[in-house]
Amino acid sequence: MFVGEIVKNKGVGVIAVTPDQTMVEVLRLFRENNIGFVVVSHLPGQYLGTLSERDCCNAVAEYGAKAAMMRVADIMNRGVATCSTQDMLPFVMAIMTERRTRHVLVTDGDDVVGVVSIGDVVKHRLDEALRTEQDLHDYICGTNYR
Repeated sequence: MFVGEIVKNKGVGVIAVTPDQTMVEVLRLFRENNIGFVVVSHLPGQYLGTLSERDCCNAVAEYGAKAAMMRVADIMNRGVATCSTQDMLPFVMAIMTERRTRHVLVTDGDDVVGVVSIGDVVKHRLDEALRTEQDLHDYICGTNYR
């Protein structure tokens, strides 16, 4: 399956913050939207970096309580993992494994069009396994042929 199809099926836009926002503002955004990852950007469709829950934990471990008021620009991840809408899911899984990341930005040309998370990958693989199981069941039982 192409990554672009997964992004299209999610129906969720990219949530972005500015580099001048504080970590605590982003954490509130995480809580309000039940997410753990944002794109850092000045303009829609572009990115300067990303910020994840892990990045926030690392900032607290390094800077203590003052991390809460630090600017996103000072703690964001600049080495962003990306893929294209035309890449296949196993390629993205390899990126996640190699880079030890749970999120990959999806681009179409120079524009960010979505994010694929490890949860998206698991959901797709589970749906695929359930379809295969049902197909095998139908084959063995001789039912649901068209």
